[in-house]
Amino acid sequence: MHFEGTADYIADKDLMVAVNAAIRLERPLLVKGEPGTGKTELARQVAAALGVDLIEWNVKSTTKAQQGLYEYDAVSRLRDSQLGDERVHDVANYIRRGKLWQAFAADKKVVLLIDEIDKADIEFPNDLLQELDRMEFHVYETGETVKAKVRPIVIITSNNEKELPDAFLRRCFFHYIRFPDAETLARIIEVHYPGIKQALVRNALNQFYEIREVPGLKKKPSTSEALDWIRLLVADDVDPADLRADPKNALPKLHGALLKNEQDVHLFERMAFMARRER
Repeated sequence: MHFEGTADYIADKDLMVAVNAAIRLERPLLVKGEPGTGKTELARQVAAALGVDLIEWNVKSTTKAQQGLYEYDAVSRLRDSQLGDERVHDVANYIRRGKLWQAFAADKKVVLLIDEIDKADIEFPNDLLQELDRMEFHVYETGETVKAKVRPIVIITSNNEKELPDAFLRRCFFHYIRFPDAETLARIIEVHYPGIKQALVRNALNQFYEIREVPGLKKKPSTSEALDWIRLLVADDVDPADLRADPKNALPKLHGALLKNEQDVHLFERMAFMARRER
């Protein structure tokens, strides 16, 4: 299996090398980068390019590693025992398979996405070390050992919200998705909006990157936000010439697609005020 990107996903050479290295090494691929740089979409596109199924495990702050293996529903079993249900005699009826179990049970290779692993408790990655390394785990309630029929391609994403344990990092192939330069972002825009006016793209990207470089900005707009913004510019048929103004003199047009908190909006308002005073 070899990943070379897709028509819908612009992957640079280093990213393709990382994906293929992880596949050959049979190691999880740990992908970090700013939010909105396509980490989650990478897993979907790898699955599409290789023609395999995708199993997504979306991690939350309350997610426990055990949930990825299985959960034992003791409450339902107790209720069924009180009702005299025959199912109660087989504990397997109350075992709910997690995403890892689903990936291990697949008859053919799949892509397993563990999305935003850094949202969970710090012990979460350590609790998955053995399962991801050996590709097996034990079900204590039934006494069985679940082994992967075919080793899945594991892609793990992180927004760098917290440091991951060294023992976990040693077992992964690592890649950091850098924020795309203007040329790459223009190619991404063309994929999403074929035939878009190049004058609009050039002027929009000039302003977009200027906004990202404004000192004191709390949240820099991401790739996905750039795509939303340009979609709105196209929908409103904005004249490219209207985007040539210095973004420090006023809030950008349709700024709600780019600035996502009141501190950054106030920052631009203050800069606009100061610019007017200096005139």
